[in-house]
Amino acid sequence: METREHIKSASRIVVKVGTSTLLYDNGKLNLYRIEQLVRELADLSSQGKDVILVSSGAIGAGVVRMGLSERPSGVKEKQALAAVGQGMLMHIYDKLFAEYGQVAGQVLLTRDNYVQHKQYNNSRNTLLTMLKMGVVPIINENDAVAVDEVKIGDNDNLSAMVASLVDADLLIILSDIDGVYTGNPSKDPSATLIHEITEITPHIEQIAGGAGSAMGTGGMSTKIEAAKIATASGVTMCIASGSEKGIIRRIIDGENVGTVFPPKEAHLKARKGWLAFGKRISGDLIVDAGCVRALKSGSSLLAAGIKQSEGEYTIGDTVRVLTEDYQEIARGVINFDRNDLEKIKGLKTDEFKVLLPDNDHDEVIHRDNMVLMI
Repeated sequence: METREHIKSASRIVVKVGTSTLLYDNGKLNLYRIEQLVRELADLSSQGKDVILVSSGAIGAGVVRMGLSERPSGVKEKQALAAVGQGMLMHIYDKLFAEYGQVAGQVLLTRDNYVQHKQYNNSRNTLLTMLKMGVVPIINENDAVAVDEVKIGDNDNLSAMVASLVDADLLIILSDIDGVYTGNPSKDPSATLIHEITEITPHIEQIAGGAGSAMGTGGMSTKIEAAKIATASGVTMCIASGSEKGIIRRIIDGENVGTVFPPKEAHLKARKGWLAFGKRISGDLIVDAGCVRALKSGSSLLAAGIKQSEGEYTIGDTVRVLTEDYQEIARGVINFDRNDLEKIKGLKTDEFKVLLPDNDHDEVIHRDNMVLMI
């Protein structure tokens, strides 16, 4: 319950709302629920809290606006509908926030805004300035122009990146399910809601729909990835049902609703947040138990502790560091490409210097370029 008490004092809050919360089953906009959402956020803003909304629904709104019977599958068609729907959605938000005495402003982001350090800082400064001016930023991925190479991919991860970017205290992800369950509640009647997850273990990833899982609850795996980003950045995260009336107020009041993820003790500095979450993951390094202990104590990652590597990466790429049972313990910028690492994995530094005389790095990943995820 300590985490719930901590939530009560949150002063900077990011709320992510999914398409399923904004639309009826027939694809039409759920104006009642949108109005309820805006009312709660405007009330938080009136209390003096900083509020940011990450909103899905642009393509869905475009489908409504164009009178289509179903969502198209083509990328170009989706991008065109996003351009139409984003304006429609923003018009609704702007009008509703204005009715409650608040000013809203649109911000569209892509992964480039995180990969490029200058853009990362510019995005951060813009959002912080908007908050200082009393504006409620409404954020979405720039679906109208983003291609796969620069897409963040889903608004769960986008919201976590935004929470990290602005040093938020709390991230609330509103979903069509009221949290993480011990199994798939639609298939397993004995499945129960997990009210707090203090560590994201391989078991948690499996029940959320990780690789090889038959128990996934649909869309929960991206929320678990978002929780990794948020908690490593010092942000408390809560997953809750977007269909429950007054759910945001109930969360802020410390009620035992949804699933909460307490933050890690070590708060990431802005640069480390960028290193860890701005870039795409290009590969995985599996390390032994001794290496895990060394990393937890603050050491750099050395070749001696690496047992195997997966993926295709080169110098300067971001990779994950995993335990032997595939729990992510760190991620960072690697100093070797895949071919060279295959030659030196398991070797001590003085041993591999003979094999790679032209590489002057002792560490595979220096601790200054690495973020612990546990």
